[in-house]
Amino acid sequence: MKNNKTGKLVLFGAGKIGRSFIGQLFSRGGYEVVFVDVNKIIIDELNRRKAYNVVIKGEKEEFLKIENVRGVYAGDEQKVVSEIVSAEIIAVSVGQNGLSEIIPLIAKGLFARFSLDKNIAIDIILAENLRNAAEYMSETLRIHLPQEYPLEERVGLVETSIGKMVPIISKKDMETDILQVFAEPYNTLILDKLAFKNPIPKIEGLAPKENMKAWVDRKLFIHNLGHATAAYLGYLTHPESSFLYEVLSDSQLKDEVRKTMLQAAHILLLKYPGEFTIESLTIHIDDLLERFQNKALGDTLFRVGCDLQRKLGAEDRLAGAIHLARELNLSYHLILKALICGCHFRATDELGYRLPSDNEFMEIYSRGIEAVLTSICGFNKIIHKEIIADAIVLNNFIGFNSYNPLSD
Repeated sequence: MKNNKTGKLVLFGAGKIGRSFIGQLFSRGGYEVVFVDVNKIIIDELNRRKAYNVVIKGEKEEFLKIENVRGVYAGDEQKVVSEIVSAEIIAVSVGQNGLSEIIPLIAKGLFARFSLDKNIAIDIILAENLRNAAEYMSETLRIHLPQEYPLEERVGLVETSIGKMVPIISKKDMETDILQVFAEPYNTLILDKLAFKNPIPKIEGLAPKENMKAWVDRKLFIHNLGHATAAYLGYLTHPESSFLYEVLSDSQLKDEVRKTMLQAAHILLLKYPGEFTIESLTIHIDDLLERFQNKALGDTLFRVGCDLQRKLGAEDRLAGAIHLARELNLSYHLILKALICGCHFRATDELGYRLPSDNEFMEIYSRGIEAVLTSICGFNKIIHKEIIADAIVLNNFIGFNSYNPLSD
């Protein structure tokens, strides 16, 4: 449902989440959406058409025409700063690796605003699947802002939980329309209610939460963990399959993924007492497993499982859950099994390519599983010797039985 035009959102990142989710929500909520991106072809096409399509892949295919949009090339610093100065709200959706590239530019825009009016605050929606995103953003912005800039008083750093699934666009579909994006019907943006300096935008799809850390961890340790577990176990048990829905049609595999997600749910229950119940988390897990099997979405094992150095990282979905389980003295054996299966993940995209970072991961793994556990997963040889010992046994077993890692 559209409202009257209310202001301007400057959105860093015209990628899949930026266009299908953040840009879509705010455009349909009455905002002008100005995308800032390094992809000049995308920016030029946005400026030519002033619109793009989001294709909703569900039981019925639905086309949403997203209008009142335009773009600014990220390399045009003065234009970007000018857009920030006149923005009502800012959002970033560039991925963890892209944040460090855009923060200096955002800092210049913030200071330019401050120079014109020292009393106007602005909110930045951090549409990133990054734990402690606000803390990282604050620390990095401070490096690039003058000491006298009152960051805490003038900038709301709003963490989010990005639950929308957006598949990779095939080469054929991209050639058909470079701006179109595919997405599932889910359209709820969970965000930090307490972080806003200005009134929360009154647009459909926003779900403000008070205990945001709990909801970020729910996304990371339930949704992301379950997604990765399905991809990693699925690749080893069904190496001929390309799609997530294919491997989850295996009832034994689906049950193993569900049990792994429930193990993570018990970690969240103890970490955040009173925020969740086992009933609500179980309903959420079963709903996610249904969404993971959305055949129309065409989500691939490659997309869900790639980027191993990040997804097996110490603070991320699997290793992060294990660190938290150990801190709370809870079981993590199923999560560790999924992590070790991830070490054997070798899926490629439709053209047979892997991410450069995944080739780097394989080089690290070639030095032995301990190299992965210590340098990527953050397990100390002395402090985490029990985890490492269990992981080595699992790795040897899975390596010899990669056709059936679900075996006991």
